[in-house]
Amino acid sequence: MSRTPTPPAAREHPLPEGLATAIDQAGYYPILVGDVVAAALGSEHVVAHLVYQETTFDQETVRRHLTVLVVTRSTLVITHADDHDEHEPGRAVVTATSETVPLHAVRGVMLTHVVASPDEYEAGRLGRELTLTIGWGAVSRLDLVPATCGDPECDADHGFEGTVASDDISLRISAAAEGDAALAEALDFARVLSSSIGGPVPAAR
Repeated sequence: MSRTPTPPAAREHPLPEGLATAIDQAGYYPILVGDVVAAALGSEHVVAHLVYQETTFDQETVRRHLTVLVVTRSTLVITHADDHDEHEPGRAVVTATSETVPLHAVRGVMLTHVVASPDEYEAGRLGRELTLTIGWGAVSRLDLVPATCGDPECDADHGFEGTVASDDISLRISAAAEGDAALAEALDFARVLSSSIGGPVPAAR
């Protein structure tokens, strides 16, 4: 029985077991996604990874989306794979895109924790839901509000003031939906990425 040959990139640079298992468990075309991630990584050493799957509903259409984030000693590799909108009826098509960002170009890592019943909060729990936002300058958001002078009775036009925020990718992880392990993995990944931005990750001793 003939078999489809393994792509050269996957043969020469197989994914670490933990990353390969996470992609396989996500269940979204794992062979395809694994090859795309392996091709983007090349010979880079994997320091940390996060695999996140999201399913959205658009009227009667169900769309699946998979994001794989990988930190190496010098880069952040982002891979997106999702169902392609334009395809022949009855035939699935997937779009898979990878982007490699130098760690020194990552501008920030933001974690937003959602904590229910804060009056009963226990130290070290950090809530049951978080949003991980990573910015590296590919997408910028400008938030404008009317400027004021501080005088509550002043009705003069002071123009606008605002802030420019980098908001390239944002992932929402909930323990209720994805489980405690997924929440813990997201926190661990965020810690590694936060400690490595601005320069390469030191080699393990």
